[in-house]
Amino acid sequence: MKENEKYMKEAFLQAKKAYDLDEVPVGAVVVFNKKIIANAHNMSESLNNFTAHAELLALSQASKNLNSKYLNQCELYVTKEPCLMCAGAIMLSRIKKLYFGASDIKKGYRFYNKNIFLNKIDVNFGILEQECSLILKDFFKLKRKK
Repeated sequence: MKENEKYMKEAFLQAKKAYDLDEVPVGAVVVFNKKIIANAHNMSESLNNFTAHAELLALSQASKNLNSKYLNQCELYVTKEPCLMCAGAIMLSRIKKLYFGASDIKKGYRFYNKNIFLNKIDVNFGILEQECSLILKDFFKLKRKK
């Protein structure tokens, strides 16, 4: 298994936790020196806070764990393309690499500004895309039935 798939699987486990809590199933992990130093899942509903996205929670946890506001030696793995709010935080954190699974053609950062990272962050996408997309589709399909 490729290393980036290994970490995305860990992010996917976080997405499953969100799914079980009736949160939009997005998970994220931050990796430093080939070790996961932070993990999180969406908690916007649970915390009644629109900023409680998996990416922001994981970045905040990583900053605390490294005692640094900059994460320039870290990689972020997230199951869904970050929204514009999260992309801004990722940029400000100075994360080295961003990996995401499912694209978000309606609310992903690339819909608004595909050049937000201005080649300062190495972005790779499509990692475990099928699994990451399917859990989101299943979640919203169930929501529409309610």
